[in-house]
Amino acid sequence: MEIDKLKSENEELKATLTNTQFSFSSIKSKAVQVLFFTGLTSVLFEWLIHKLKDSVEVVRGSMNLKDHLLIILMKLRLGLCNKDIAFRFNVTESDISNILRSWLPVMSATLKPLIKWPSKHAVLKNMPKCFKPKYKRCRCIIDCTEIFINRPTNLTSRAQTYSTYKSHNTVKYLVGMSPSGAISFLSAGWGGRVSDKQITAESGFYDLLEHNDEILADRGFTIRDELATRGATLRIPHFTKGKKQLSAQEVDISRRLSNVRIHIERIIGRWKNFKILTTVIPLTQVDLLDDIVIVCGALTNLCKCIVPRH
Repeated sequence: MEIDKLKSENEELKATLTNTQFSFSSIKSKAVQVLFFTGLTSVLFEWLIHKLKDSVEVVRGSMNLKDHLLIILMKLRLGLCNKDIAFRFNVTESDISNILRSWLPVMSATLKPLIKWPSKHAVLKNMPKCFKPKYKRCRCIIDCTEIFINRPTNLTSRAQTYSTYKSHNTVKYLVGMSPSGAISFLSAGWGGRVSDKQITAESGFYDLLEHNDEILADRGFTIRDELATRGATLRIPHFTKGKKQLSAQEVDISRRLSNVRIHIERIIGRWKNFKILTTVIPLTQVDLLDDIVIVCGALTNLCKCIVPRH
């Protein structure tokens, strides 16, 4: 009798867990929950489903397209491991892996146009006031950022990805930001050992430049000559190499430059609000990292601008 009672309770508990299974329908009524789990408003989530619905497929038959997208966005936004997501949705880790591999390349291709190199006219038209006094010719602010990966077993790959700056194996990306505050350029990923100069030269960035463009960067970008051959100008902070101290004019120039260059750090910080970019990427997922980076960059561009217009 007691055994039958326990069996009955167990079945009821299983039914309850099944009925309360985590899904988009369980959070859609609360905008704050949608924003927390996905990084998007409910309106943007629906827009994204509409944008993707004809290009993606249902990988797990027991879930609809919105649940598939929720899984992708939770992976990106919260940086959850596949096992955690599988447990929440009551599916297998293999299901989660298959969804990621099926959807991320499609999402990357679909959303990549949101990372757009604007025309010079568009840059000038939307130039924020803080750039106009000294940097009204600014076309782009650039910086490099690194994403941690697990240590490769292959010795060559281990050496190529080891970053002395981070003391870790990483994949490195060149990020460009338009003065108006949007990510306008993302390179493919390179091993963390690559220099800022090399990744800039081989990423295709130079091919986008036009005569009289001005590029703002940090001191690590020793690319003045390369830009000059394209009629562009490099603006970097002054530094004390070879002299005891900076002149008052050099200090003032560096301060003004830092005041506008800070926006690239802010946009990278917002981009890395997608916590997957601050986790250590497993080797089994490194081949998806370029797609992940593009999707997170595109979704970042959908968010509110970080640069004040006035």
